[in-house]
Amino acid sequence: MKTPELSRRGILGIALAASGALAFPAAALAAPATGSTTWKGSTSANGWPVLNTAPTFRIEGSSESANLADGDPATVLLYVARRFNYEVDSLRPGDVTAHNSNRSIAQPYESNYLSGTAIAIRPLLYPVGAGGMFYPNELAVIKDILAELNGIVAWGGNAATPKESHFDIAVRPGDARLKATAAKIRGWDEQPGGEGAGIVSAFS
Repeated sequence: MKTPELSRRGILGIALAASGALAFPAAALAAPATGSTTWKGSTSANGWPVLNTAPTFRIEGSSESANLADGDPATVLLYVARRFNYEVDSLRPGDVTAHNSNRSIAQPYESNYLSGTAIAIRPLLYPVGAGGMFYPNELAVIKDILAELNGIVAWGGNAATPKESHFDIAVRPGDARLKATAAKIRGWDEQPGGEGAGIVSAFS
């Protein structure tokens, strides 16, 4: 990618080398959370309206699909899932969950599923309350995805009570950064072979 991207990825590469790419994941930092509460709002924690239904989108490069809020949220979250599939591990049947109508949640950020502005990749493997589950090379890719998306996506692994399977839209409806980032991703999709998921390694 262009110079700012190379600089960012270079920093990630140095950090990865220092931590040891072949090291095993750390033990879980906390036991999976068991408590739950009922989300009663008409909007989710990130300010998006709760949806009764959400359209289904296929995740490129896999057999998986996700129900997401149409438009920019779907564009961005599908990009996250695509990069995970290409650069962390191939998605398998049942690996991805997204919009649902279940208002029983363990953490407020899980309410974002109600608005179709969040996805969970392997939530049974990476549940609420467990952290340090990714290998260093996998974690480097996740950090690279977040950096590339300029802060408009939040990762559950960074939450006070982590859920490393969780990614959500971290800005409210109408945020100009979301619109600009989604437009950039669509531009990559319209010009195959240039930039985007599966084209540039996080370690290059």
